Amino acid sequence: MKIIALKTFIVPPRWLFLKIETDEGISGWGEPVIEGRTLTVQAAVEELADGLIGADPLRIEDLWQVMYRGGFYRGGPILMSAIAGIDQALWDIEGRAYGQPVHQLLGGPCRDRIRVYSWVGGDRPADVAKNAQAAVAKGFTALKMNGAEEMQIVDGHDKIDRIVETIATVRQAVGPHVGLGVDFHGRIQRPMAKALIRELEQFCLMFIEEPVLSENLEAVAEVARNSSTPIALGERLYLRWDFKRVLESRVVDIIQPDLSHAGGITECRKIAAMAEAYDVALAPHCPLGPIALAACLQVDAVSHNAFIQEQSLGIHYNEGSDLLDYLVDPSVFSYKKGMVDMLQGPGLRVDINEEVVVRAASTGHRWRNPLWRHADGSVAEW
Repeated sequence: MKIIALKTFIVPPRWLFLKIETDEGISGWGEPVIEGRTLTVQAAVEELADGLIGADPLRIEDLWQVMYRGGFYRGGPILMSAIAGIDQALWDIEGRAYGQPVHQLLGGPCRDRIRVYSWVGGDRPADVAKNAQAAVAKGFTALKMNGAEEMQIVDGHDKIDRIVETIATVRQAVGPHVGLGVDFHGRIQRPMAKALIRELEQFCLMFIEEPVLSENLEAVAEVARNSSTPIALGERLYLRWDFKRVLESRVVDIIQPDLSHAGGITECRKIAAMAEAYDVALAPHCPLGPIALAACLQVDAVSHNAFIQEQSLGIHYNEGSDLLDYLVDPSVFSYKKGMVDMLQGPGLRVDINEEVVVRAASTGHRWRNPLWRHADGSVAEW
């Protein structure tokens, strides 16, 4: 079997799909994208294609090493996202060639289903609480919400008070036993994070995500000392060597590699195993499309330390095109009692409606993340 073509499709709301075709008629799909840098990743995929045409798609580990080590300059979000989507598509081909789910080729599943969480949002505490209640009514037992808007390195305590009010309102609305994750999104720096994380201790959160930017590990350690709440990060790390430093620091309880950013199934399987050796939990980052979610579930299936999976159904980013819109069979993601079943069937087990994809790609997108500024005019973290 030989690879004969790589085709990319920029589709709403902010995704990039990849189809790899072979001379035996077996194709695989991947999702290589960095949100807001779609065209750049698309160009990286096209460059990597030069070394893939004519290659055997079943030699996945070798092709991964070629894509990674074949370039003198390595790593980073663009290259690793391009490799990630290609890797997903290669595993999809391999599974379809052997008639097995990817997780079966990785050693077989150690679980039948995994807990998922739903994003909740809103502009006011009452709106967030209402949306949280609606998600719980749909059967979700875990939720995640943004914990902060823009905040300067040293800011007023009134902003902390507003954050606490919102989270308190949500906790009161859903009760004490719904898992609640709060994402700081790296918007807060050490001086304010120390104060905020202490205030949130009372809400018994499932985790706090990116209390500060992940590159500031020493600050993560200092902030974490003020709280017993598990600390999560990793969506902006791209290689096992990035996670090596995090795991060796012993300040993080949950890692969140993104299967479309961190080298795909091949790399994230290794990252998950590294984390297990450090007694660190796995919760893959995935506010993306159906191929990315399917890839995550393959790794979740074989990773004993996986405990919850992010998914984008109904997320605010997906206005106009949602998680299930590009699937031939939307029921493949079977949500029940706050969990999703492991996918059964060849490859990634999601069949993409190529006609819909092609039609959507004729519109495409130029999604960019918002640019925020502080009151003094300086650029804020988004």
